[in-house]
Amino acid sequence: MFTGIIETLGTIRNIRKENDNIHIQVQSSITNELKIDQSVSHNGVCLTVVAIDGDTYTVTAIKETLDKTNLGSWQTGDLINLERGMKLGDRLDGHIVQGHVDQTGICKSIQDANGSFYFTFEYDQQLRNITIEKGSITVNGVSLTVVNSKANEFSVAIIPYTMEHTNFKNFKVGTSINLEFDVIGKYVSRLHELRQ
Repeated sequence: MFTGIIETLGTIRNIRKENDNIHIQVQSSITNELKIDQSVSHNGVCLTVVAIDGDTYTVTAIKETLDKTNLGSWQTGDLINLERGMKLGDRLDGHIVQGHVDQTGICKSIQDANGSFYFTFEYDQQLRNITIEKGSITVNGVSLTVVNSKANEFSVAIIPYTMEHTNFKNFKVGTSINLEFDVIGKYVSRLHELRQ
């Protein structure tokens, strides 16, 4: 369980394919605090630490994860958002984030708003995920508030701190991103479907 409040950025140092899996080696400032079998969110994807070597650690992504996320497009040198699992009793500064990506989306536009930035993302509405105005959304692991909610797109407003301390600073029009929709909204939507 995560909050969507990014702790630090990591740099991908190596990617190794093995059958349908990939092993990803990440360098980060929190590596010395990690342990084997610990869950860490990588751009919103919960992955388990399987090895630690100095200031780098390794996680493994299986085919199911690769099919539903943008991990397959990662390259050596990419910056990724990192968050360790929340501690029971801590403040929940973002929202409840599972680290289970629902689908990917595409950055459609970036607007400089003279002190903040508006990012608009488009996603495949056939997967029946939804956003609501002022609801929560997770983009590459970052907990954000939805503005301008539409059937297959939404926008978020980014403050300069978030821009500087996440990989949003590297987004361009066309960038593929991981989306986790609000878990409470998903349950409400499913219950509504079952009643029809």
